[in-house]
Amino acid sequence: MSQPYETAGQAQPRLMPLPEEHWDARTRKLLATAARDPGGRIPNIFTTLVRHPELYEQFMPFGGQLLRRGLLPKRLRELLILRTSCNTGARYEWGRHLPLAKSAGVADADIHRITDGPEAHGWTDLERHLLRAADELNHDARLSDTTWEVLAEHFGDAELIEIVMLVGQYHMVAFFLNATGVELDPGFDSTDFVEGNRNHG
Repeated sequence: MSQPYETAGQAQPRLMPLPEEHWDARTRKLLATAARDPGGRIPNIFTTLVRHPELYEQFMPFGGQLLRRGLLPKRLRELLILRTSCNTGARYEWGRHLPLAKSAGVADADIHRITDGPEAHGWTDLERHLLRAADELNHDARLSDTTWEVLAEHFGDAELIEIVMLVGQYHMVAFFLNATGVELDPGFDSTDFVEGNRNHG
């Protein structure tokens, strides 16, 4: 059942996760392969998105390709996702990816300066340009020649494509999460989340 936002700035779910008692056979089959949290709970993003089973069925392989089988090193992938979370105000995305980022070697100091963007002290030149790529795509839907040339010194064609598609994918996920007001799952923390500057540029 759809519900309105109750407070500006803090979203209450507009679409609730589909309760298990309302799962039909197809829904159960679709959710059977979803990643589960400790205790076997299926994350809210999946039990909300499955309200559109046809879209869910097509979306999951694409998202899984980028997240689980992508070409980018895990640390760099998570830096891009976290910066995109800041740029889009996606608190859910940030909270879910903090544990993934930490397990990929993103240190607490890195996480704190992600919100300060690419010019923060401490990034390598490559990391700085990756974060700049996330910002440029967010603001301009394109990459500057300088950013592209630096990234092309480190990555092949397929990885360059993946960088752009990864940022785009997590923009789309942020649109869904923010528009529907999906609540962060129990056991995940977003207290350090700081929304980035959407007027970058």
